[in-house]
Amino acid sequence: MTHLSTISWLLLSLASLTLAGSGSVPVTPHDSYSSSVGVLGCKINTNRVAYWPGSVDCSNICVSLSYSGRTVHLLRIDQSGGAHDVSYDAWNYLYTGKSATDAPTAGGAVQMDYEDVDVGKCKDLIHTKGGKLPLSASNSMNFLASCLGEEGSWVGSNYVLYNIATPICTYGVDEVCSLDYPAENQASCPSGIGSTAKLTSDPVVNIRYPTGEKVVAGSDVSAPTGTAAGRQVARGLLVVTVVAGWSLMA
Repeated sequence: MTHLSTISWLLLSLASLTLAGSGSVPVTPHDSYSSSVGVLGCKINTNRVAYWPGSVDCSNICVSLSYSGRTVHLLRIDQSGGAHDVSYDAWNYLYTGKSATDAPTAGGAVQMDYEDVDVGKCKDLIHTKGGKLPLSASNSMNFLASCLGEEGSWVGSNYVLYNIATPICTYGVDEVCSLDYPAENQASCPSGIGSTAKLTSDPVVNIRYPTGEKVVAGSDVSAPTGTAAGRQVARGLLVVTVVAGWSLMA
């Protein structure tokens, strides 16, 4: 390789790095909440989640997605097998301008523009005190340990652990746990970590594709009338619904 070729290659490499946080991707709808790093769906707006390729980052977890003059911010907290999936409601709103519960639409990949943005733009999607990322005390430790070991990472400085075992909040106890890291690599919870008690007080609600029906995650049970899918209603008001007596499947 000549000197000039080497310089050209370096310039192209630097350009690709600069543009790595923005671009255009084919976006598809996703109707079942999940998180590969154990982010708890009952503590966030599950209607604004990105299920994208690549490992979940410790700082870069907020992405702006735009189409036809409309923009949403999404929490990038799950890893897909290759597709650029987003919550069905987010996809429907970007594509049509309407919520998936009001005017559900069917469709495939739609080319949309994205940009990685500061986590502050996603703070309203996180429903915890101080906007800290809610993680499972029993199942998020590998991810959290990697972030704690990454100097200056956003997650390492902005997390809260709950004694809830599953991302869709079906098992465990809704209580905050403490972690004395690095002295200990396991959290301490008031009721004992790893509870398998059924948790029904704060269900995660999915919006089913392509009907727009609201269903309780992990079951075929229709969500009660008035329950806000994604825990967010118009004007950003938070809805907490307590439902007793449900028997939810894992």
